[in-house]
Amino acid sequence: MWLLNIHRLKEIFDKLTTYGETSKGINRLAYSKAEKEALNYLSQLALKNQFTVKKDAIGNIIITRAGLDNNLPVVAMGSHIDSVYNAGKYDGVIGVIAGLEVLLSLNDTSIETQHPIELIIFACEESARFGTATIGSKTMTGNITKKELLKLKDRDGISFAHALEDNELNIEEIDKAKRKKSEFLSFIELHIEQGPILEQKNIDIGIVTGISAPTRFKIKIIGEASHSGSTPMNFRKDALTGASEITLRLEAIATSEAHHGTVSTVGVSNVYPGAMNVIPGQVELLVDIRSINAQSKIRVVNQFTREINKICRRRSLKFEIELLSDEIPTLLDERIIEKTKRICNSLGYNYIKMPSGAGHDAMNMASFCKTGMIFIPSEDGLSHNPKEFTKTSEIKKGTKVLRELIIKLANGFVF
Repeated sequence: MWLLNIHRLKEIFDKLTTYGETSKGINRLAYSKAEKEALNYLSQLALKNQFTVKKDAIGNIIITRAGLDNNLPVVAMGSHIDSVYNAGKYDGVIGVIAGLEVLLSLNDTSIETQHPIELIIFACEESARFGTATIGSKTMTGNITKKELLKLKDRDGISFAHALEDNELNIEEIDKAKRKKSEFLSFIELHIEQGPILEQKNIDIGIVTGISAPTRFKIKIIGEASHSGSTPMNFRKDALTGASEITLRLEAIATSEAHHGTVSTVGVSNVYPGAMNVIPGQVELLVDIRSINAQSKIRVVNQFTREINKICRRRSLKFEIELLSDEIPTLLDERIIEKTKRICNSLGYNYIKMPSGAGHDAMNMASFCKTGMIFIPSEDGLSHNPKEFTKTSEIKKGTKVLRELIIKLANGFVF
């Protein structure tokens, strides 16, 4: 049994979180100057410790520790360091620094592994800048096309292609980032929970069974704008009251499926023309429905669309529905789940099996190889928030579980 250097891990974390730090939180957006500087810091640290470092054609950073047989498929781990706007310090970052500490600790004690080990720092995991998430892992696994990426722009009008150019990358070459399934034995991602369950139940480790996938819609509710003072109540075609009823019905429908881990959110409601003395003539809703259970999600979507039709017909409103995305939930490898349970037992950590409501790079890697995820607690369940926090003691526990799992996988754990 070898020990972690938790002081080193904390030192790397503290240094990394200075990149993009502002008074309002972390702003280390994908392909930004702050992210580029942070990636350079981690790359130089890896090179200093005799690891190989490669930046692929989409900007993923791949840090490799050689195995005794480098012809064997790699055992990979990783996460991301890009952030949302005004973010916390822990989302994604913990999986990266924990993975780096695993590699450094192996060097400390000259432990060799049969399989080579990779730490992957994925590019553009967050959708904050370009509206599309997990671009690095999608490109690596062939789950996104150049045509799709060419459509993307950030809120300042900067195209995805231009952002790549600013990072010495060429969108015409992104196919070079795609890898073969045969290159991987497994992939493990350590991440903060981003929810309240582990903390509320005083649980050390969450062993993720699957990752929810969203179905997303843009819905336009179309009524008739008219004067708020001179239009009687029974003559109104108020798009906002219709949209409000639709929102509440969605909440009720999703609540009826909550035992399947299904959730729904109306995250954006744009009201037009947006004047106090004008009855709203149109409302645009952005809707997110997600679940780890595909059939439950389908039931919610089907019932929701029927309810929209009923409500609009009763209120003399029209509507338009645009499907933005419809992804399939990802189930993680049962044998890795069982192996993680045994590791927790051996370390004396309590654990629960749980789904992930948020998307992660692991869901793309699961299409390529045996994949697992480890969660550690988030204080008050907060994430994507400057108040995001996880105790160092909890990071240490998660890193120990990751370490033991990686060693077993890299030394020939048989699936």
